[in-house]
Amino acid sequence: MIKVAAAVIENRNGRILIARRKADISLGGYWEFPGGKIEDGETPAECAVRELREEMNVRIDTGDIIAETVYDYGDKVVNLIAVRAILLDGNLHLRYHDEIRWVSIHEMDDFLFAPADEAIIEKIRQDSRNTESTNS
Repeated sequence: MIKVAAAVIENRNGRILIARRKADISLGGYWEFPGGKIEDGETPAECAVRELREEMNVRIDTGDIIAETVYDYGDKVVNLIAVRAILLDGNLHLRYHDEIRWVSIHEMDDFLFAPADEAIIEKIRQDSRNTESTNS
């Protein structure tokens, strides 16, 4: 099983950063929350910080774990752990992605996400509905 951390980066306007994987890599063309493989001895938060620095040339600050899911792709099983994050600084540079977007929770339906990321989206939607009902 491959352990992976993903950063769910929300900006001040409540929009979330998503990235499309380049066509020539595994799951090419799918959208995802950026991140990568967790190294030995690394926490999901530490991994997200390192991966965003290496892959996108940005600094993030992480918070709590939003959700964790396991998905069997047939040739590999991925344990995806999503952590809440904010963008601190840096100029977004894409290595493994060919496009990024800042989207609302409702706009996520317009994008084809990697299957493991779908459970993360559902958890974000649940949290959003709970927040909306609490604030009503």
